[in-house]
Amino acid sequence: MSMLSPVQMAQAAEDAAYGKATSKPLKSFLLGLTGGAFIALGFVFYVTSQVGATGLAWSGGVKVVGGIVFATGLVLVVLTGAELFTSSTLTLTARASGRITWGQLFRNWGVVYVANFLGALTVVALVYLGGVWRNANGGWGAVVLHSALTKVQHTYVQAVALGILCNLMVCLAVWAAYSGRTTTDKILAVTMPVALFVATGFEHSVANMFMIPLGLLIKDHADAGFWSGAGLSRGDFADLTWSHFLLHNLVPVTVGNVIGGGIMIGVFYWTVFRGSIHREIAA
Repeated sequence: MSMLSPVQMAQAAEDAAYGKATSKPLKSFLLGLTGGAFIALGFVFYVTSQVGATGLAWSGGVKVVGGIVFATGLVLVVLTGAELFTSSTLTLTARASGRITWGQLFRNWGVVYVANFLGALTVVALVYLGGVWRNANGGWGAVVLHSALTKVQHTYVQAVALGILCNLMVCLAVWAAYSGRTTTDKILAVTMPVALFVATGFEHSVANMFMIPLGLLIKDHADAGFWSGAGLSRGDFADLTWSHFLLHNLVPVTVGNVIGGGIMIGVFYWTVFRGSIHREIAA
């Protein structure tokens, strides 16, 4: 067969979840560093695609382009075997089947989450120190600031709901990628679901570990030349604070990501196919 069947995909997802949860913490941590960095680089690509995009008539198309280029981050995660918290929520399938304990699950989530944050912050530091945010006479940094501000202005309920929607698409992308046998198969399976969530403005906890801290750095440390060149005022971004990032975005978005990916995709499809998986294993 040129691709796996849905039942085989469910088995592959459960096996992968078991492998993640039982992996050595150091390995998970190192792969989590790369996962956070790859998603951050995907957002770098996204921001670059949005610079200079003006006019309501073009906004939808430009965001679709941004979503497609952002998918580079998840493609790299899938192809290199990097660890990403949002897709690691699928380890709930291995917990549901009894192959791992709650302790193994939460240890994996915690290690990968911290590592993703550190990987994303590494790219934040490099982008900031490299002055990338000054590109296009400050236009690059302006995209970051506006995106970050929007993300911290959601209500708690909105942030949770957008987190659910986001990880529905991310985990569907990863789940679909299990069906592929070639690099091309996996790239195609991943790209469009990810483009959908980015273009529509859903919320991804790991991506926000890059975008919002970078926005905070720019807001707090940019000089007067940046603000005048970008045509912005620091006061317009008063809501962009570390407390708003953590409480209004990261925490509720993380909760939504767990619900959307772990429960609504992982546990749901495990429930649908568990009988078929057991029959195929027995056969």
